[in-house]
Amino acid sequence: MSSANPGSPHADRLARLRAQLSAQGLDGFVVPISDEHMSEYVGGYAQRMAWLTGFGGSAGTAAVLPDKAAVFVDGRYTVQVRDQVDGSLYDYVGVPQSSVAEWLGANVRAGQKVGYDPWLHAIDWARAAERALAAKGASLVAVESNPVDAVWDDRPAPSAAPVAVHDTALAGQSAVDKRAGIADWLKAKGLDAAVMTALDSIAWTFNIRGQDVAHTPVGLAFALLHADATADLFIAPGKVTDAVRAHLGNSVRVHDHAAFEGALADLGGKRVAVDPDRAVAAIFTALEAAGATIERHRDPAVLPKAIKNDAELAGTRAAHVRDGVAVARFLKWMEAAAPGGGLDELGAAAKLRAFRDESGALRDLSFDTISAAGPNGALPHYKVDETSNRRIEAGTLYLVDSGGQYADGTTDITRTIAIGAPTAEMRRRFTQVLKGHIALATARFPKGTRGSQLDILARQYLWADGVDYAHGTGHGVGSYLAVHEGPQRIAKPSGGQAGTEEPLHAGMILSNEPGYYKAGSFGIRIENLVVVVPLAIDGAEEEMLGFETITFAPIARGLIDAALLSAAESDWIDAYHAAVLEKLGPAMDDADRAWLAAACAPIDRPSAALAA
Repeated sequence: MSSANPGSPHADRLARLRAQLSAQGLDGFVVPISDEHMSEYVGGYAQRMAWLTGFGGSAGTAAVLPDKAAVFVDGRYTVQVRDQVDGSLYDYVGVPQSSVAEWLGANVRAGQKVGYDPWLHAIDWARAAERALAAKGASLVAVESNPVDAVWDDRPAPSAAPVAVHDTALAGQSAVDKRAGIADWLKAKGLDAAVMTALDSIAWTFNIRGQDVAHTPVGLAFALLHADATADLFIAPGKVTDAVRAHLGNSVRVHDHAAFEGALADLGGKRVAVDPDRAVAAIFTALEAAGATIERHRDPAVLPKAIKNDAELAGTRAAHVRDGVAVARFLKWMEAAAPGGGLDELGAAAKLRAFRDESGALRDLSFDTISAAGPNGALPHYKVDETSNRRIEAGTLYLVDSGGQYADGTTDITRTIAIGAPTAEMRRRFTQVLKGHIALATARFPKGTRGSQLDILARQYLWADGVDYAHGTGHGVGSYLAVHEGPQRIAKPSGGQAGTEEPLHAGMILSNEPGYYKAGSFGIRIENLVVVVPLAIDGAEEEMLGFETITFAPIARGLIDAALLSAAESDWIDAYHAAVLEKLGPAMDDADRAWLAAACAPIDRPSAALAA
């Protein structure tokens, strides 16, 4: 490793952490992007890896030893991590090709002690790391106090914002009925209780929403669900208003958030369901110490939360029309303003937010807008800031991936547009991505099909040219909840992330977002959300499913090479644009509607369309 930059704040932070580790009798430490709930997106108080390394992605881990350190990220962040993390301080390690446990096993020495915070790691991770270290004569040590927190002087406090009631009319099912369903599940399994730690599961189960994680309307809480349909909710007292307390009712006992660990000790002799993918190692350790019988089961809220009911689907359809109007107005504005050369990524993102705000219904964005011009578009999870902010220039592509949180639904949409005349390569790649998008949107598949079985549909046209993209094709989406929601995913089976083998069920919402990224040049992604729906097919011998597209906004016609499209693909684009005009037009003024009509006009077809 080359010598560190002594002026870097991250060099100083790493040095201070190493000194703290020594003071705590440790030789190393593992710093994940995680919180006590195993969340994908975490509150500012839990952004330990970002503070330590400078990495701004949503998934990754750092490992620190006395003489070396490493950061671990997947293919989405290969370029970003090199831009944000000092290579003189940290090695860059790709996952799933390698892992933290493998790296530690290869680099520790006999007798060394590597610490980890058991409130931030899964139990299976801890056990795998223990084995890897033991093989080298080293040990993994659970710390009682996180050493990063000891040296993070200006660490923000957890959010104190109150939670609020989520209207049953929007939820489609009362919290009482949801808890009764979980109680029935517990009784059927012969279980006494379930530990619930995932913030979106708690928000869904109790029909509450919060403000504790940026862009995800959840409140920091733990819960215990019991077979008698009662529950214990552990949450900071100041977050529970009188209205929320009345909504929860007498069957929900409310406790201070800090009382959760002690409550686990009271489950001795009970049969307790714990989700190893969502509950941290400390919970398993506490239950084992109490003498509880732990049974590994998936969080019982995960699947019913993912399968949206009629009220949730009606809400999300309404939210997508509202959101589509804002996106279409933004695209019209971009078409007029961008060619002048005065725009930058931050300004464009702010303008899109302003269009969404004009609806009067926006609660928040559903994630930080990816506003990416030119080569920044080649970073699939790019996040613009004052340092990276780039001007939107002629001859480039502009990619914008954004979404809104509304009380009736969560949106997520990506559009790619050309600033000026696109090159032939840009049009070819865009059209290949579009063909993959259409292939997935029009797929018919038997009940029980997994996301891994559909992923190739979106990649096939890129693969034909020997190119690909390094992210999944589709993720689940919540109902005024997390924009990334399990358990379903559409991705390669070897992608190293859970969910690709989850059967798709009618009512699930997923994204359809193939892309292409040319490093240092441009990025392309086309993303709509879809709902899994039952299909009635004449003569079908199996129960069949398909997708209903619920996102409505124009797709850049000027980037489409119609010669690469089959007649059926051209028909799909024209039908989709007709639906966009029908859905959005009535909510627009005359000028916007006229622009939309032009943007949604039938594509120009070659005299003899090629079947590709």
